[in-house]
Amino acid sequence: MTEPSMWTRLTEENPEHSAAYIQRFKDLAAQGMDLAGEARLVDAMLSRGARVLDAGCGTGRVSGFLVDAGHEVVGVDGDPALIAEAETVHPGGRWLVGDLAELDLPGRGIAEPFDAIICAGNVMTFLAPSTRREVLRRMRAHLLPEGRAAIGFGAGRGYEFDEFLADARASGWEADLLLASWDLRPFTDASDFLVAVLRPA
Repeated sequence: MTEPSMWTRLTEENPEHSAAYIQRFKDLAAQGMDLAGEARLVDAMLSRGARVLDAGCGTGRVSGFLVDAGHEVVGVDGDPALIAEAETVHPGGRWLVGDLAELDLPGRGIAEPFDAIICAGNVMTFLAPSTRREVLRRMRAHLLPEGRAAIGFGAGRGYEFDEFLADARASGWEADLLLASWDLRPFTDASDFLVAVLRPA
């Protein structure tokens, strides 16, 4: 049994947490907010019809765009309510309830590795600290040798960027590119957001 994530603890403490999260993004979409920036970056990295793992997919907000763009997507999230929403809104993807710290897709009948992994929405900062390296290691194990992962999260959430990059190196990754946003702004020491494009070491 792995240490529960912060998200799991939040949903246990507040049963309405997941519903409020789902509604929040419905409201943002209704307001015309751009909710596909992460997906556009990943789509630009891929040939059409690539296999993508969305680690911490939530409602499929990001990977639903990739499904519509013609990619083969598997989304994994620990919250059954978010997975149910993804299945409803984005039926073209494959959505699985699962703990990223125990990620084993071959054990669930998905043996083929992925061309890319997307991990957006501050997912890394919701992980229990004791599971961070294991999650990174398991993501790495699901990727093709020439594949890449795009992982993004904000500052001030209990996971320093330098600590994350050290964890990534210790888990078999090398940084290809560091950005300060999903719209390709360069990362600097003053950046309050990190998008790390990683490749297997």
